[in-house]
Amino acid sequence: MLAMALFFCACAAYWLWRRMHRKPTEPPYYPWWCPILGHTPIFLWHCRNLWNGVNEIANQVHDMGGVVTASIGLRTYYVLTDPDDISTVANTCLHKEDLYEFGKPFLGEGLVTAKLPIWKNHRKLLNPAFNQSVLDTFMGVFNSQSRKLVRELEKEAGKGPFDHWAYTRVNALESIFLTALGVDSTDTDLNLTEYVEALKTTLATFLERFAKFWWHSPYTFAFSGLKRRQDASIKILHNVSNTVLQKRKSEFEGNVSAEKKTKFKAFLDLILELSAENGAFNDREIREQVDTIIFGGHDTGANVLMYTMLLLGSHPEAQEKAFSEIQEVLGDGDRDVEKADLSKLVYLEAVLKESMRMFTIVPVLSRKLDRDVKLRNCTLSAGTPCFLFLFAIHKHPMWGPDVHEFKPERWLEPGRLPDNPNAFATFSFGRRMCIGKTYALMSMKTTLAHVIRNYLITADLTKLSLKMDVMVKPDSGHYVSIEKRM
Repeated sequence: MLAMALFFCACAAYWLWRRMHRKPTEPPYYPWWCPILGHTPIFLWHCRNLWNGVNEIANQVHDMGGVVTASIGLRTYYVLTDPDDISTVANTCLHKEDLYEFGKPFLGEGLVTAKLPIWKNHRKLLNPAFNQSVLDTFMGVFNSQSRKLVRELEKEAGKGPFDHWAYTRVNALESIFLTALGVDSTDTDLNLTEYVEALKTTLATFLERFAKFWWHSPYTFAFSGLKRRQDASIKILHNVSNTVLQKRKSEFEGNVSAEKKTKFKAFLDLILELSAENGAFNDREIREQVDTIIFGGHDTGANVLMYTMLLLGSHPEAQEKAFSEIQEVLGDGDRDVEKADLSKLVYLEAVLKESMRMFTIVPVLSRKLDRDVKLRNCTLSAGTPCFLFLFAIHKHPMWGPDVHEFKPERWLEPGRLPDNPNAFATFSFGRRMCIGKTYALMSMKTTLAHVIRNYLITADLTKLSLKMDVMVKPDSGHYVSIEKRM
């Protein structure tokens, strides 16, 4: 009992010292701070739906000037919602915050979680795998996978509401295996349904650990039931990536390349070549990049497609405009979407961008400040981590009074877009932005073109409830209905 009392007294004394020695140039404290706990009660209160709590914080931070000081337990953070301030931090400080260590058991030093020196080296090596000439060779896979999705959805046509996310997830996962890894998942013993469920569990454990600061330390976390649950799910994920890696490595060493069979070079082929030619990647690093590309390449795209179908089903006028454009560009037949068609599908791209603005799939980034950073109205101190609320940029008042409305037309009329180069951040900011941006847009436009020209979608956006488990996911009310177009 005495030890506990001394601990709380020491913590209180520490926080009192911090408050007394706080620099006057730092941003104000977010309200409802508690000694020792900091703002943890806010996250615990919303633990079942962290997304609601994060949105409440974002709205108040907007009103407080776009940047505040907050704390989780004894650790201080900055929270930013202002687009210009977020851009300044994202382009000045490239170090990921220590919370990304939570993802290391799964992703290791992949591009998402890597320490800065490793990221710089690997990003430079991997950039050629995502240049436009390589991505153009994927159009055949994008079309064949889109047609497969259309066939799979046919069983739901005319039968009322269903969970279309279950279809977009598996289809996007198969596309990643084909394009990025050079593996047809149907030709292996891989269980993609098991992978999807294991990923869901893994992401949930990351968020639960974040919300409960006493598990932030690896020493306390090591004895938790949460870690045992996380370890079991990550084992399933790694079994998939190890199976893919061994299969492709065996083919590579036997000179049976995916390039010869599919007329394109997969992401994994490039890594294996770099490993064989100059030892750029060892086996562990290759697996970490494979885990990262599987995770990042399918989950984000599948979610965007799910939200976009829900939005189009709830806005029939926008859906008909997209359908008319698709018919105009592709004709009344059923031909493939070609590379030249993508630039002509301008309204469809506006639909995608508006969907990603309304539902920012990766809503929050975190960076560690390796220097003092001067913002417009305050200065952030070196050594303090930052939360960058990307989703708050897309709900900023600069978007106008219709900021919460689905208006694809705003992307076609430059005068209706905010006069700010930092207004759109769905693929992150600066040098550490998403390497797969172009891949994602090409894949999603192709898929939507096939789906929209085959099905009439209906939905009710007002029933949608959201949650947060690293990404913004549907909690309920996201079902759609489809009818075959005649």
